[in-house]
Amino acid sequence: MKQYMQHAIQLAGFASSTGVNPHVGAVVVKDGRIVGFGAHLKAGEPHAEVHAIRMAGAAAYGSTVYVTLEPCSHHGKTPPCADLLIESGVRRVVIAMEDPNPLVAGRGIKRLKAAGIDVEVGLLAEEARALNPAFLRSLETKRPYVVLKTATSLDGKVALDSGDSKWVTGTEARRDVHELRATVDAILTGVGTVIADNPALTVRLDRETTQPLRIVLDRDLRTPLSSQLVRTATDSPVLIYTTSDDQVKRDAFIERGVELADYTTLDGVLKDVYGRGVGRILIEAGPTLVTSFLDGRFVDEWVMYQSPRVFGGSGGVYRSSQTGLLDAIDAFTVQTVETVGADVKLVMRKGETDVHGNR
Repeated sequence: MKQYMQHAIQLAGFASSTGVNPHVGAVVVKDGRIVGFGAHLKAGEPHAEVHAIRMAGAAAYGSTVYVTLEPCSHHGKTPPCADLLIESGVRRVVIAMEDPNPLVAGRGIKRLKAAGIDVEVGLLAEEARALNPAFLRSLETKRPYVVLKTATSLDGKVALDSGDSKWVTGTEARRDVHELRATVDAILTGVGTVIADNPALTVRLDRETTQPLRIVLDRDLRTPLSSQLVRTATDSPVLIYTTSDDQVKRDAFIERGVELADYTTLDGVLKDVYGRGVGRILIEAGPTLVTSFLDGRFVDEWVMYQSPRVFGGSGGVYRSSQTGLLDAIDAFTVQTVETVGADVKLVMRKGETDVHGNR
């Protein structure tokens, strides 16, 4: 029985990004063999149970369905999965974890039981929770799961004092960043980075991927119209948050396919993009914006690439002055450490326990 849920968990992990929706996998088992399986691959598209039941066809009748998250019971962009399981004549449903979303929160389980279906909850629950840190965190905060990416020298610098900052890390690490970009719904940067580096903020891999929404925080609309972002806005969406009321400037961006929105606060921006369906956002920015996100305690996960070189000087990635007690400063727990080419990659999450039970 456990192996079927493990298979469902593996299926759920194949999805790169599902927006504000969770990663879910489902497996249909009949007479000791798998007759259907599926995963939720993209927001607005069929859920895992739909794919699995479609594959099973008539064999779904009298089967057992293993699913990593409680089947939904409400009409959203897709019909309720609980109803589909009932209509398909499923005999038993094994659920890894209850859905904490208030729109579901046990209602799917109740609906299945009321239809006479045998329901079990809790098999490999921790493994299922680990699939969806972004989904679970966003439910709590009502904003996207924020991933901060930094590339620094061994002593935490992003540039020499001369200003030279090109290629802090090696080719392999830069390619790995594109793999990271492919897992998010949006990438956010500041206008200073746009002016200094002219980034494209696209995913460039040797396979087909969905391009994330590109977001710029630019109060005065200083983003050059000749920038890569603006020139490619009709190919891949660009959203600029601004406070400018210069209509001539605004019209110039709008004519080029750039969407403009009101810049209030970082919290306001995050809540607005969450409302646009962004469940996971990557911050690729300079020290000023990085410091603002860290000081505002918005960062949920930090992916840090470190070069084995020492730069010295004052070009640090974090430039705040902490004056309070050490215990009051946000702590991140190291999840993984690996070498990528000549560089080191650390993935850290805020407020999680590590494998030793430490925070």
